[in-house]
Amino acid sequence: MGPRIVIIFSLFGVLNGQGGKQISIEECCKDGRDRGIDNQDCTSIPLISESTTCRIVQEQCCAAVLEDNACTNGINMAKDQGGCDTLFTGTTCEIKPTKMCCDCCLLGRAAQEQGLPCDHRLSLGYQCGLVSRACCDDGASVETKPTLGTDKDIETVPQNYPPLQMNLCSNGLAKCAQECVGNGTCACKKGYKLKPDMKNCDDINECLLGASNCRAGERCINTVGSFRCQREVSCGTGYELTDSNNCKDIDECESETHNCASDFECQNTQGSFRCRPKKQCGTGYIQDAQGSCIDINECLAQTGPCHPGQQCINTLGSFTCQRNSVKCGRGYHLNNEGNRCLDVDECASPDAVCSGHTCINLVGSFRCDCKAGFVFNSINRICEDINECRHYPGRLCAHKCENAQGTYTCSCTQGFKLASDGRNCDDLNECESNPCSQECANVYGSYQCYCRRGYQLSDVDGISCEDIDECALPTGGHICSYRCHNTPGSFHCSCPAFGYTLAPNGRNCQDVDECVMGTHSCSEMESCFNVQGGFRCLSFECPTNYRRAGDTRAWVERSDNIRCVKSCQPNDMSCILDPVHSVSHTVISMPTYREFTKPEEIVFLRTMLPAHSVPQISSDIVFDILEGNVQNSFDIVKRQEQGMIVGVVRQVKPLIGPLNLVLKLAMNSVTSGVVSHRNIVYVHIFVSEFWF
Repeated sequence: MGPRIVIIFSLFGVLNGQGGKQISIEECCKDGRDRGIDNQDCTSIPLISESTTCRIVQEQCCAAVLEDNACTNGINMAKDQGGCDTLFTGTTCEIKPTKMCCDCCLLGRAAQEQGLPCDHRLSLGYQCGLVSRACCDDGASVETKPTLGTDKDIETVPQNYPPLQMNLCSNGLAKCAQECVGNGTCACKKGYKLKPDMKNCDDINECLLGASNCRAGERCINTVGSFRCQREVSCGTGYELTDSNNCKDIDECESETHNCASDFECQNTQGSFRCRPKKQCGTGYIQDAQGSCIDINECLAQTGPCHPGQQCINTLGSFTCQRNSVKCGRGYHLNNEGNRCLDVDECASPDAVCSGHTCINLVGSFRCDCKAGFVFNSINRICEDINECRHYPGRLCAHKCENAQGTYTCSCTQGFKLASDGRNCDDLNECESNPCSQECANVYGSYQCYCRRGYQLSDVDGISCEDIDECALPTGGHICSYRCHNTPGSFHCSCPAFGYTLAPNGRNCQDVDECVMGTHSCSEMESCFNVQGGFRCLSFECPTNYRRAGDTRAWVERSDNIRCVKSCQPNDMSCILDPVHSVSHTVISMPTYREFTKPEEIVFLRTMLPAHSVPQISSDIVFDILEGNVQNSFDIVKRQEQGMIVGVVRQVKPLIGPLNLVLKLAMNSVTSGVVSHRNIVYVHIFVSEFWF
């Protein structure tokens, strides 16, 4: 970064710091280098001056130290380890120059080992080429050392640099890239700075340092060793920018950048050019854009080129005047002497000017008396057909009018026929030709096909009748309770093969009560219980210490049941102390609910306990489901009916049949918080496969 410091110092001298303190450019650079040595972030270092130039110097001097250190580490790694595969630690900005200098140094050492020239011509980049040649030349580690700036445009190394034993400049061992001063000290020309290897030089970016002298409206462009100024606004088409930054006209004719044809010659103009034809036209001609010569019609281009009584006749390149002769207009001809015009009798002409119509001659003209249906056209003097349909719209024909030569004809639209007067139209009865597949109804001007019950009109031709598949209609699932079978023009329903029969309405399925009809297979020891779609043979026995009771209607409704009451033997204390007083069995049949939207009440457990007991007696009834509640599909709610406590067993979730299950229910009589006695009810539930 030394050359930059020297240039900035020579241009600006010192900078105005904060609080009025004069801060030199060397102090700005020294602060940046110190922070670079401390390995600080060069893009966010504290500023020591409000000057933009000082900030740039701080950042660039700091970055130069980091870059030099990173490059030196890479070169040392290549010389010490012989490779660059070691994982680098640090930021990406540090790794990149370290890796580059390490690889380039290995490349130079490889060239030295193979006996190849160190000054190769590979396009490796400026810094990589310097490192490669340095490692190839002597194999010594390239060290980057700080430089001191002077007022000159040439940098030198510090005075304490190790002295050489011989004059390296004179014998060429210093290997300086540009200039060698003293005893082996390298220096750079104006516009360059000494690189950290103390031998090679790097270009100074005057545009970045603000060291250019470009004027307003110009842009600074850095070049190797110098810079140039370029206009920000281009000169435009037809002009070019000169070295003095001025716009100069481009001579397209001289540079042969025009597009003139071979028959044209180029003539330069300011910012453009013109193509002029080489061939020149003579008098009486004019040249077009393609260079061709075109004759000038003087009779039209000039006003009265000939004297009165003369006629102008154009010629190629000129014209002539000719005396006028007698000319007769249309409908007249010259007499034999040629000095008088006579009327022409067009009707006597063999050309039949009126084409079959009556011809009447007139002075200088004629006219035709046309036949009915025609009219005479005075412009082209012929008889033209009269389009009656256009002249009298809607007054000649009831429907359609078609013009013909000298007359017209009437016709009718579809569905009508022409009446006897040739003008009006009568309705046509299309049903007489049987156009429909089933039924036909004639309407005015058309007809309508319709179908018998169970059929529908085809959407394709509107004539054929197609069978309606009632089973496939959106409501087909509700036509039959089980299955629907389509037939031509109708349908029929069917029921499951066993346990059901078709109802009189032909759509619903009715359960067959095998127990009533005697078609069951239960033994004499079993009871037949009808369920939806079948039957069950049931046999219930009372448990030990229980006997069957007679009347049970006060316990369970909607089904038959068996009730067993406790009957203990004398001195059987375990039986006497058992709180269960009765065991009941009840059987119900349920369908599979097609649409289960709310709880279904299936069993009512009635008690003899009033809803409002005597206040002095603390008693209550507690209902519970002990067993068999599959997936919590049932619950028991307690409510009041007719002043008594009732337990209602409800189905709260849908059940899909066929399914058989047994619910074990308990009715607990609780007095003062203690169960005084309990009644057990087994509910045998048979869920049908179907909803009917």
